[in-house]
Amino acid sequence: MSALDLLSGDAQTFLAKVWASRVHLHRTDPAELVGLLSLDDADHLLTSTAIRTPAIRMAQDGSVLPESSYTRGATLAGKPVTGLVDARKALALFDGGATVVFQGLQRYWPPLTRLIAELELELGHPCQANAYLTPPGAQGFAVHSDSHDVFVFQTAGSKLWEIHGADGPEDVLLEPGLSMYLPTGTPHAARAQDTVSLHVTLGINQLTWRGLVEHTMKPVLADVPDDHLPAGYLDDPSLLADGLAERLEELAAAVRRVDASAAVESEIRRFLTSRPPRLGGGLHDVLGREAIDATTRLRRRAGHPCVLLDRGEQVEVLLGDRTMTVPARIRPALDEVRARGELTPADLPLDPESNLVLCRRLIREGLLEIA
Repeated sequence: MSALDLLSGDAQTFLAKVWASRVHLHRTDPAELVGLLSLDDADHLLTSTAIRTPAIRMAQDGSVLPESSYTRGATLAGKPVTGLVDARKALALFDGGATVVFQGLQRYWPPLTRLIAELELELGHPCQANAYLTPPGAQGFAVHSDSHDVFVFQTAGSKLWEIHGADGPEDVLLEPGLSMYLPTGTPHAARAQDTVSLHVTLGINQLTWRGLVEHTMKPVLADVPDDHLPAGYLDDPSLLADGLAERLEELAAAVRRVDASAAVESEIRRFLTSRPPRLGGGLHDVLGREAIDATTRLRRRAGHPCVLLDRGEQVEVLLGDRTMTVPARIRPALDEVRARGELTPADLPLDPESNLVLCRRLIREGLLEIA
């Protein structure tokens, strides 16, 4: 099951009929969602790790609490460390009705790191993960709307959501197993019920047509000479009007020459070389890479793209956080890697030694891991 299938029920239907247009609810096996961040996991992060701000914040009755009310300083290897969560202070605030917000979980909680990596590739938009631990009956934030799309799902307790639409507010009781999609700008508020509530919010920092046009136009605008405007134009605006008209005509002609397909390829390349490194288990791969043989089972690392761009006698491979270039004769082997979830070096169509060399390179680059 893909990340988008898990969250929406059917990825293709979601992309074609739901995306950026309406609220959507989907019910699935609760264990699939609870396993991403359980109440015990939240307890562990809050009380048994060296979590620091801004990876955590606290809020109560619609206001964010000052960091000093739940953090402390310490030393590490003789150097001062600030912003460490003081578990005793944080638990006392929680006991008094404050919500604990875990921020940027995709950076440090592996189950959500993997989910976000897969979701980004399915949507083509950057994503992030926060979680909200709310005491019984409490409300962290008043009615508000977000500047990005979100998926939300409950992993402990229940939370009553007030969703505002064209026909007025509607209540949705979010329980483990139920996920909800809210498009950008949907007004909402949520309140925990009779037990503690833990829910995860996946924010989709959507890329836009304006942003794509701006990226495409940047090199065109860079060709416009950055000369001084003529002095005296306040008294004679024609000094500017004629020059501006000439430059706009030149710019329009340059815009008409833009290759839209090449601009889209450039945008894909930008996105698929700027994702964060996701190398869980990478230490074992470093230690075991040179020992692999023709029968070693390897698998594609979850959430890592493998997009191939032909460059004449070479192929450029987009790997998410980086790119690599290989000779064009390697392309059939890379096509085989793309087509398989798991493989052995012997499955590739090169000679035995070249198969091993390529697989070791792909392990080093993070595309493959030793199964």
